[in-house]
Amino acid sequence: MSVPGWLEDERSRLDMLAVLMVLMGLLSFCFLRFINMPYGRYSSSSFGPPVPARWAWFLQELPSFALPVYFIVQHPELGAGNLLLLGAFTLHYLQRTLIFPFLIRGGKPTPVVSFILAFIFCCYNGYMQSSYICRHSLLKGEWFREPHFIAGILIFFCGMFINIYSDHILRNLRKPGETGYKIPRGGMFEYVSGANFFGEIVEWSGFAVAGWSLPAAAFAIFTALVLSSRAKQHHQWYIEKFEDYPKYRKILVPFLY
Repeated sequence: MSVPGWLEDERSRLDMLAVLMVLMGLLSFCFLRFINMPYGRYSSSSFGPPVPARWAWFLQELPSFALPVYFIVQHPELGAGNLLLLGAFTLHYLQRTLIFPFLIRGGKPTPVVSFILAFIFCCYNGYMQSSYICRHSLLKGEWFREPHFIAGILIFFCGMFINIYSDHILRNLRKPGETGYKIPRGGMFEYVSGANFFGEIVEWSGFAVAGWSLPAAAFAIFTALVLSSRAKQHHQWYIEKFEDYPKYRKILVPFLY
């Protein structure tokens, strides 16, 4: 059976979007070598008026939750592998959209420029991953039983646990009424400064292994490039802020970097 022309065109467009995402990741990596990411403790009025932290997180992450839900509803014929893979993606953003923002305790506002860029990225990536998995992915038949698919899904959920638990540690650093910053301890923070970032990189690396596609790989690479810069930014800040910051802690990868 021949493939409709519009479907072939979309496949080419998705591949181009994936390549562009990697290039954006490289550009961001270079950019963040010289300028701090303007969010949280690094927020700056130079990047526009502030958006309340909870609303910023909720709205900017929403497209990456809503788009896969829409695609799943529109494609009831999805196979088990496709549904599991896109379901994992959706689960991450369900947590980021409907749970994480409302657990924030007095988070600093997000500059509107950072908020808009994050919103655009979530629209971009939400469409790219959802459309590819639903319309172009090769996860057919018994694919979901393949060793690398199973390994990828397990890696994904391992990373998701590390990410969520690390965020829990950060939220509970201060007791009620306390102010100021503290050194995070416990979990992967015993090994790296960017434990939450490490967890998210592991997540999307597992997603890429399970999906075995250019869009999934592009997202994993983009995540690693951007979050490695943010982790380095955090690590340097901790060293400058705390004289007793553990010397053995690495930036992002335990025992290595």
